[in-house]
Amino acid sequence: MARRQFKSGDWVVFRRTKHTTRPGQRAQIVHPTAHGDQYNYIVDKFWVVAAVQPDGQLLLQTRRGKTHVVDADDPNLRHATWWDRIRYRARFAQLPRAAQIM
Repeated sequence: MARRQFKSGDWVVFRRTKHTTRPGQRAQIVHPTAHGDQYNYIVDKFWVVAAVQPDGQLLLQTRRGKTHVVDADDPNLRHATWWDRIRYRARFAQLPRAAQIM
């Protein structure tokens, strides 16, 4: 089955791997490191596609304005489901129309 193409303004969920001494409340799949002084875990990030670049990479924007460039075929990236859109609507950025047209 072909994956749906991303377009400017799409809400996406990016699964980011982190490692710290104190995982936060949103941490999932938490594992201690080899010596037990830190933890590896996954956190879902709720971003908006600001632009699709000509080389196929996506410019993603957080609700606070930070940007990230990610490959469109990254396995950690997916479209937000209808449940994500309802449950986490406050975590998605609402980009001004001018920023979406980049």
